[in-house]
Amino acid sequence: MADTAESTGASRRTSACDIDRVACAVGARRVTPKFALPDAESEVFCVRFSTDDVYLGAACANGAILIYNALTGRRSFTLNSGQEHALPTTQLRWRPQQSLSKTKNVLVCVSADGRIQHWHASSGKLLQEIPGEGDRLFCVDYSPDGASFATAGKRREVRVYDESTKTLSQVLRGGDSVNTSGHANRVFSLKYHPTMREVLVSGGWDSTVQFWDLRQGHAVRAIFGPHVCGDAVDISQDGASILTGSWRVEKQLQIWDFRSERLLDTLPWRDGVSLLQPCMVYAAQFSKSDGSLMLAAGGSGANEVKLFDRRNGGAAVGTVAAAGLTHACYTLDFSNSGSMLAIGGGDGCVRVFSVHPP
Repeated sequence: MADTAESTGASRRTSACDIDRVACAVGARRVTPKFALPDAESEVFCVRFSTDDVYLGAACANGAILIYNALTGRRSFTLNSGQEHALPTTQLRWRPQQSLSKTKNVLVCVSADGRIQHWHASSGKLLQEIPGEGDRLFCVDYSPDGASFATAGKRREVRVYDESTKTLSQVLRGGDSVNTSGHANRVFSLKYHPTMREVLVSGGWDSTVQFWDLRQGHAVRAIFGPHVCGDAVDISQDGASILTGSWRVEKQLQIWDFRSERLLDTLPWRDGVSLLQPCMVYAAQFSKSDGSLMLAAGGSGANEVKLFDRRNGGAAVGTVAAAGLTHACYTLDFSNSGSMLAIGGGDGCVRVFSVHPP
């Protein structure tokens, strides 16, 4: 079910979602508020810009998917609404434009009841639903060419589907018994490699990042240490580096070498000794348009989102501080152009910021 809406962020401000109260630090880049969208009515678990940055999708705890015009802040559609006792929609991804399908503005989403849905966002139509099979799904990702997508969740395995037929093509589970045994707990983040279509990485509660090879059908390598509790595993545009965000009070943000699994850098959340409350990271992502030179992360505790610039040693260059975030940040997304950053979380508000170049 899809509902249209004509509300704007400007006409429905609430004190809990006042973007003007959000503190934005100025550094090598300036981060300025663009608009706030306080009408989610439940926690926001995922935000994602469409491939052309025209739409912004938000997956919510009440099961709804809100589709906004990313330029104006107007809500265009509400998908999957009106369902009694609906479980959360946990994550969504837009289908890449290079997909062979002629239909554009298609997204896939997964739910805590195991369902997988394909929606046509610009018409609000449900295109396909794959029923749940006893799993709780927390993450989904498309292959770079849009020919396949993968899901993961409670079952500690990765399921790969053919996009054209919407059928299950492969189940990845376990490891090679030498370098890794696969996941031992829930999986919360899943990412296809940008240049190697047969490779995925995933992270979860077991404090590992697993490297999956579709040609072998199981995990072949692992990074041990990152405690991933949200969408906090990403791969740089060139495929050389992995970013992890951990839900812990120290060493939250780390960058790893993709080929060797070697730790390249740990980015300090605060400079020097600080008595301020730490931020435990739920979401972390590389920027998409500038060679992954920027990264953003956010979480709970201090309820902050920070931007970091890898060109100056990974220093923080922008902060969305606790003055405006009353609840944890669960999700964030750079626009594909790199000019916007969207965040969402426990207060049911989607905030969009402009990111200005130096």
